[in-house]
Amino acid sequence: MRDETQVLICPDCRRTHEADLDTCSTCGSVALICRLGEVECRSCGSVRPARGDGSLSASYAPGLADEVEAALARVLRRVP
Repeated sequence: MRDETQVLICPDCRRTHEADLDTCSTCGSVALICRLGEVECRSCGSVRPARGDGSLSASYAPGLADEVEAALARVLRRVP
């Protein structure tokens, strides 16, 4: 998560770049998920209410919808 918004970052990018991700206030992990108004740490299981609305603005990630659509098309074509 970044700025209370769930984001996907490939493992290579996460290791090689400073991603400025949100961290768990209990254990410091960046393995956070947001669902149904709560943020859960996948490392320690700590749960807290989400502060934001969880929406991703177009200005935050321009072209993201197109990239997701293209990725889904590639993956779904490979499924028998």
